[in-house]
Amino acid sequence: MALPDSRTRYLFFTGKGGVGKTSLSCATGLALADAGKKVLIVSTDPASNLDEVLGAALGPLPTAIPGAPGLFALNIDPEAAARAYRERMVAPYRGILPAAAIRSMEEQFSGACTVEIAAFDEFSKLLGDAAATTDFDHVIFDTAPTGHTLRLLTLPSAWSGFIASSTGGASCLGPLAGLEQQKALYAATVARLSSAADTTVVLVSRAEAASLREAERTRHELAGLGVSNLLLALNGVFRTERQDDAVATALSRRAAIALADMPAGLAALPATTIPFLPRGTVGLAALRQMAHPESVAAPTAPDAAQTALPPGLAGLVETLAAAGHGVIMTMGKGGVGKTTVAAAVAVALARRGHPVILSTTDPAAHVASTLDGQVPGLSVSRIDPAEEVARYTHEVLDKAGAQLDAGGRALLEEDLRSPCTEEIAVFRAFARTVEAGREGFVVLDTAPTGHTLLLLDAAEAYHREVMRTQGDMPESVRELLPRLRDPDYTHVLIVTLAEATPVHEAERLQHDLGRAGIAPFAWVINQSLLASGTRDPLLSQRGAWEIPFIRRVADELAPRCALIPWLAEAPVGEAGLAQLLRT
Repeated sequence: MALPDSRTRYLFFTGKGGVGKTSLSCATGLALADAGKKVLIVSTDPASNLDEVLGAALGPLPTAIPGAPGLFALNIDPEAAARAYRERMVAPYRGILPAAAIRSMEEQFSGACTVEIAAFDEFSKLLGDAAATTDFDHVIFDTAPTGHTLRLLTLPSAWSGFIASSTGGASCLGPLAGLEQQKALYAATVARLSSAADTTVVLVSRAEAASLREAERTRHELAGLGVSNLLLALNGVFRTERQDDAVATALSRRAAIALADMPAGLAALPATTIPFLPRGTVGLAALRQMAHPESVAAPTAPDAAQTALPPGLAGLVETLAAAGHGVIMTMGKGGVGKTTVAAAVAVALARRGHPVILSTTDPAAHVASTLDGQVPGLSVSRIDPAEEVARYTHEVLDKAGAQLDAGGRALLEEDLRSPCTEEIAVFRAFARTVEAGREGFVVLDTAPTGHTLLLLDAAEAYHREVMRTQGDMPESVRELLPRLRDPDYTHVLIVTLAEATPVHEAERLQHDLGRAGIAPFAWVINQSLLASGTRDPLLSQRGAWEIPFIRRVADELAPRCALIPWLAEAPVGEAGLAQLLRT
């Protein structure tokens, strides 16, 4: 069997967005259930697609998966968890405090930080409280993309440390007495994560340099958390001996080079390889093929697929350039190529003589490595959480701390040690970056969908608070939401792949943006094998599988659409990125 070893009770699947964590975690859970085990799969991703992969409507309670006796799954819904958490914090004070104080407390618990700690609370119950999952032989966590996952995994120590050092009576998380009650649960969660006898963390990667770098970074950071029982799963590895097809040869060669250059620490881990499969990995039949790839019939080259393909990226860039300034945001599911598209658009605008800032809000940023050099007129930046926290803390202490006595200043410093401070600081930096679009172009390579939506939720919460208080708020923050909603100022490019899950994820994103009053400018379908010109039987079969998804995007979902083929030459560096505009 090609799936990871699953001897421990708890398994975590983590890795760069788009590497196949959900498919692999579901395939592993299904294989265990088929072997007679009782298994629970849990998604901690704010943008979960567990329902789609397993073919079942899921909620916050374990749901039996039809066609798979013994297999259950649930989604931790961050918004629902936040509502329950908020009510748990506020309810004891109803009828005791004035209505205005209750409203103030409710507003205090309306931001992205509350969403994250509430989701973590649910996660802790499942991992730290053995009684919560006592009916199951295995509990599998399908985690969010790496940056968010690592924040999730560090929260136990962060919140526990905050509780231990806090001497005041309340925090932005709620009354400290309530948090103290959670301390034992958080400690149990940390212990369970770091126990090699209880927990295995599977680092999922593609045979790609960027994906393997991310896996190595994750390995280092997990080691710092005391998590050492690691496995490496190499997903979707394509190999061919043929030399008569440029796309097939390049795909195989890139995989071989990436694996040969794998960091030594990563290469030393126990590993398993799942080969490239000709169809998607949605549904129980496809998941069983992941477990037994030897059962997949040998592909035959399909008849030449006939469908009208959308135009390339160049036309979109011409329209964007005509605006002369503003913000361009690439958004979508992790792993669809947002960074590459953002870099290509930024380079093209800079080549036309426009001043351009290429920036990222992604915790797992890859902008610099994609650009691989300097381009005249283009500057690259990243919103670094540590730097932003230091800047924000210094600013608050200078402004508010100067008027306080020693005791008051100590309380303020204590409050700024809360993990919530990072959310606020990063949000303000995002607002500053968006403001820079008044003078030129700002191209934002945003985080994977779930994290991005949390950021936009924060924008909404901040905007409500600013309109209510008209307090000492930076102009950039005050104007952020109106700028994001202005179609002449902000152009959102939804990036997707011609596959079921990325398209459905992007459709949900477009709906959520619409609820926030933000209309996408265009969709970009990236890395199309159908458009690549390959005649390799396996790749051609996978390309033909793309047609219904391309048609749905181009004909039904996108206000305008561009399509980028899979490129034999990697789109890295100025010349490599320019390929995306020649297609």
